[in-house]
Amino acid sequence: MPPSDRLQRLRLHPLSVAILSCITLTSGVVFAESKDVKTLDTVTVSDSVLANGNTLESAYAGGQVANAARIGVLGESNANDVPFNVVGYTAELIENQQAETVADVLENDASVQSGFGYGNYAEKFMIRGFELNGEDISFGGLYGVLPRQIVLTDIAERVELFKGSSAFANGVSPSGSGIGGAINIEPKRAAANQKTEVTADYASDGYVAGGLDTGTRFGSNEQFGVRINLKHGEGDTAIDNESRENSSVFVGLDHDSGKSRTSLDVGHQESVVDGGRSVVYAGSSLTEVPDAPDASTNYAPYWASTNLKTNFGMLRNEYDLAKNWTTYAGIGGNDTKESGQYSSPTVLNSQGDASIGRMYVPYWAKSIAGQAGVRGKVETNNVSHQLNMGYSGFFRKTGSAYEMDSYNQATNIYSPADLAYQPTVWSGGDRNDPEVRSRTRAHGISASDTLGFMEDQLLVTLGARYQKIELFNYDYSGSYSDGFSDHDITPVYGVVYKPVEHVSLYANHIEALQPGESAPVGTTNAGNNIGIKRSTQNEVGAKYDNNTLGAGISLFEIEQPNAYINTATNTYGYFGEQRNRGIELSVFGTPADSVRLLSSATFIDSELTKTQDGLNQGNQAVGVAKYRFVTSGEWDIPNLQGWTASARVVHTGSQYLNAANTLELSPWTRLDLGVRYELPLEKQMLTIRANVENVTNENYWASATGGYLTQGDPMTAKLSASVTF
Repeated sequence: MPPSDRLQRLRLHPLSVAILSCITLTSGVVFAESKDVKTLDTVTVSDSVLANGNTLESAYAGGQVANAARIGVLGESNANDVPFNVVGYTAELIENQQAETVADVLENDASVQSGFGYGNYAEKFMIRGFELNGEDISFGGLYGVLPRQIVLTDIAERVELFKGSSAFANGVSPSGSGIGGAINIEPKRAAANQKTEVTADYASDGYVAGGLDTGTRFGSNEQFGVRINLKHGEGDTAIDNESRENSSVFVGLDHDSGKSRTSLDVGHQESVVDGGRSVVYAGSSLTEVPDAPDASTNYAPYWASTNLKTNFGMLRNEYDLAKNWTTYAGIGGNDTKESGQYSSPTVLNSQGDASIGRMYVPYWAKSIAGQAGVRGKVETNNVSHQLNMGYSGFFRKTGSAYEMDSYNQATNIYSPADLAYQPTVWSGGDRNDPEVRSRTRAHGISASDTLGFMEDQLLVTLGARYQKIELFNYDYSGSYSDGFSDHDITPVYGVVYKPVEHVSLYANHIEALQPGESAPVGTTNAGNNIGIKRSTQNEVGAKYDNNTLGAGISLFEIEQPNAYINTATNTYGYFGEQRNRGIELSVFGTPADSVRLLSSATFIDSELTKTQDGLNQGNQAVGVAKYRFVTSGEWDIPNLQGWTASARVVHTGSQYLNAANTLELSPWTRLDLGVRYELPLEKQMLTIRANVENVTNENYWASATGGYLTQGDPMTAKLSASVTF
């Protein structure tokens, strides 16, 4: 798109016209009282303190969530002051629910559904009906730092969820996913009253873990902080013949001199899965989705396994140049090594007959990411300006190889066969030392201004990001095969209006960018990249917050272009489109002194609005649940001091396994129950937790994300005892 066209698009988008009109009208009201003013006053520094940055907002009433999250380059922001739908899940909730991975935490949000990756054990998410890969989770706002398949929660002070497209705020993610939302992990920090906690955990059918969480602050003004987390667990899971081993080491160091704030986070994570239950593919002959097997059935061979190791680190600094003016910078990266014997059945009929095989994949990745910028706040004649200009980018290099057998062994997902390890038939690359397979570079510069009118009762955000993406692919011998380089400018427009106390109304237009696709052989543009894929989002909503009870409603539309071959011209391009329209509802907080509530609902109409030759036109997109409800609560039991009961109900509507909409998953409901007891000792606190997930042991397909089936876990009992001193 020529620069002139981009600028015209920035000027003429309907929502931008409405926002600019709003600015003009409001400015007229603000300046009407001073008709004699001919020019703006001299710029002066405001007395208010910027809330953005790396400083976390306090947890909301009840301690389960924070009504705030990181807005990419804009930093940590309160939800009531930004034109986006964001939420942060706290370490307290993670601990009380015994949530081991990020997917366990996001089970609390109706806008997110999770499943496994394609043929492996990676956690994959659907946010607002679009995929987000596990490798696209950011750490302190940086991509390319965390492990890419499974992220354990031991490092997390917050698991933050940004709902919606986020190209301006976050840039392009490493794998290009995240059209419907973004996930960010904020690291743990030593608090002023930091205590040491020792924990022992058990989960059925034999998984045992132990952990240490300790920290301290020291120095004349407690300006230095150290936080250490160690955890190791191993044993059998509630799925037949499956075992797991998880280890994590995390050290967070920080220094706060008042004017300068520096932190260094380093960690190691290792996850091993033996006999892991896999996803299930749908065969071409399948005419209906088979019923889910018994919840504990394992249809993967005994030799199916994976070993995932990641070392990672991040260094960040904020420096106050002057009152309300701060520079920020960060750099981080990881070194990942993986290997897996993957085996997923392809189901052929409703009786569960399937074929299965083996693929061995060694994989490595090295990445580095960085960001830098300046943010500040000034005031010009009763109009405040929150200004931000920043850079963010990452570089990633990956390598892999493979070997596979004939994929022709017979099994049945209801009565799995005892399958032998078959010899290799096909292979590619050096399995002992894989060559480079890809190099990805992405970087962008962003600038924004949030204008505040009527003493910040009306906030208008205008911004844009210049983004460049470069992708280079190599064959299994390490020789260059093809590449892609493109750049684009993407805008953001947002409005927040606070008509009365406790209420915020908002609207936004924001976009998502993905690396372009190459035209296939046989087309007129074969081998050419068809350019960056740009998705657009428009959203309106309202938020209520009285510091005790919070609620929100949002309506959104996201349009994502899809590529296919135009048969009339034999040209490959972005001629297709998927349009997701939805509504989100949420309620959280403490409606009563002894009650904590966390509830949300999402309804999505995910329609294929433009398809090749009209095939599947108007059908629902694959793997998008039509609706999803999550309701959970905690109750401090009267007359039983220290006892708390908890419950959660998750209900997910039907979703399709194929674009033709002939294969449909049934809706499902899951019930989780728990109890917690806190016993103060002389100088310690003993906390005992017991949680049972899927209490009724329902058999269900949890997800059709990616066009394959991920089964829900069986009834799983979790126990833990921790001593804090």
